[in-house]
Amino acid sequence: MSEHLSLIRRGIRLPPAGWALAGMLAFYVLAGLFGRDPWKGEDAIHIGTAWQMLSTGDWLAPSLAGRPFHEPPLFYWSAALTGLLFDWALPAHEAMRLASGIWIALALTGLYYAGRELYGTDSAAASPLLLAGCVGLLFHAHDAQPMLIALAAYAGGLGALATIGRKPRLTGIFYGLALAACLLGAGIAPTLPLLAIAPLAWWLSPDRRKAAHTLLIGLGIGIVLALPWPLALSLLQPARFNAWLVAELAPLKTPLTALGLGKYLALLPWFAFPVLPLAAWTLWSRRKDWQTQSLLLPLSFLLITLLLLVWAYRPNAISSLLLLPSLALLATPGALSLRRGAANAFDWFALSLFSFLALLVWVAWAGMTMGVPQTLADRIVKLRPGFSGELDLIGLLVGLAASLWWIWLMLRVPRSPYRSLVHWTMGFTTWWLMTTALILPWFDYGKSYRPVAEAIAAKLPRDKRCLAERNLNSTQLGSFSYFADLAPVNHSTKAGKACDWLIVAAYSEDQLAPPGPEWTSVWQGNRPGERRERFRLYRR
Repeated sequence: MSEHLSLIRRGIRLPPAGWALAGMLAFYVLAGLFGRDPWKGEDAIHIGTAWQMLSTGDWLAPSLAGRPFHEPPLFYWSAALTGLLFDWALPAHEAMRLASGIWIALALTGLYYAGRELYGTDSAAASPLLLAGCVGLLFHAHDAQPMLIALAAYAGGLGALATIGRKPRLTGIFYGLALAACLLGAGIAPTLPLLAIAPLAWWLSPDRRKAAHTLLIGLGIGIVLALPWPLALSLLQPARFNAWLVAELAPLKTPLTALGLGKYLALLPWFAFPVLPLAAWTLWSRRKDWQTQSLLLPLSFLLITLLLLVWAYRPNAISSLLLLPSLALLATPGALSLRRGAANAFDWFALSLFSFLALLVWVAWAGMTMGVPQTLADRIVKLRPGFSGELDLIGLLVGLAASLWWIWLMLRVPRSPYRSLVHWTMGFTTWWLMTTALILPWFDYGKSYRPVAEAIAAKLPRDKRCLAERNLNSTQLGSFSYFADLAPVNHSTKAGKACDWLIVAAYSEDQLAPPGPEWTSVWQGNRPGERRERFRLYRR
């Protein structure tokens, strides 16, 4: 009892549970969702698509800048819905980006219940903390990203299948929800591992007859929830349904290659840090118990998912997100059973790394807003020509609060198997929050297409006569659609050739040339700090 009271007086109880755990994870989910434009890349594409759905009222099939976008609709439904609900309080893109926070929260919740079922109540908090602490997830968890739905479906599916012997009814319901969400959110290929793991879950169940009924119920729920959308699309827009189906099946027609496997394995050491070495430690320290459900279920799901990625996806960071739920589950017992020397080294590394990174953020903030040190201030302006840092009082207060929170954590977390894990995940989150609060404007200035879109829109007539484009990619189309309500048509089409205005994107002067002598350049520019990518607007 005295030890218990001592831990309370010291400020935090381990393992974290209840509101303490929920608060830590909410801190992680919310940090980085706000205060910035849609950035170049996936964020701009998916926010532009959700914006099109919200602004046009066409909720049946996603479109990007007026063009069919052959993706499943669930993420865009959720983003359009959060945009509709919170546009009174937030800019539209931040309101729509809240959908990503919801899917990440569901993923962390699902993994908590999976960890509790597989490893016990005292180990449950480690699973979501490990997932949140993955280096790769942090850089995608706060973007608009449909793959986050698959992440949530995998975590929820593993949580459901872990309970197949104890709560068969709940297993069927949540397994069905996971199947439907994955199919409608990420597509056919990412749903295959959730189907392929079902026979193993049945085999591991103590009552296989009841498990078979449970899985059939889950499959039925998944079909009932997922089938209406493709059925409606095939009836109302058969051409778009066929194009979507072709796009969904195309990855499954690619051959397996050892090169793809090698690239994924080369990516994982940094992307899945620290769960990858901790998962390896689990497998080694429990190698005699590898046939138990607690190891065999996440290990088998990991291997099945890796096989799918090598088969159907080119190696990249976004598809690698699918490996993280099973790796986090595998790492859970390893993280809590590190030998004292290894645990202390991990703790020391987390404290040193994130304290150093927090200090760097403050130095960068000083250079950005106050011009001190001068060398750094000059470098900041050189990398982002035209950028002028301004003191943001709210950002400053958030940065100070985050710094004080980190100092408190360093001093008040008691010794426990959870200590290093809490320091790692919360240190990562604190650094990210400080970055977004203090120096986000500098990143936003160079990663947003807002200046380009608004400059182009200012040169066009108010009635926005026909605008054609050449070489614009999906990121640029999504950004121009969201920032300036522009939906240029492809110049190579009949409609595009009839337009009197043309926007060209290129990386060389030759590619920027007009299509004929009748075209006159009226504007050219680029994103601040971008040296290669340029845009030119022509009028016939």
